Amino acid sequence: MAANNAPTELDKEQIFGMAEKEMEYRVELFNKLTSTCFNKCIDKRYKETELNMGENSCIDRCVSKYWQVTNLIGQLLGSNRPPM
Repeated sequence: MAANNAPTELDKEQIFGMAEKEMEYRVELFNKLTSTCFNKCIDKRYKETELNMGENSCIDRCVSKYWQVTNLIGQLLGSNRPPM
């Protein structure tokens, strides 16, 4: 007889709960990154409809540094995913 390896209803609920937490984590991380880099790089007096070259460069550097730091903190904490 083959063993039944299908997830139980409780397993499905736990998996769904973990996936939901992961999605919440990613949305909050994205929102923090967006807010941080926007406040740092975008002039509060909007003169143009598009980002200028300086703002684009600042955003690129800010996002890159943000990910480097969060990944470093994640490694220091012994986790595979960056902290919030």
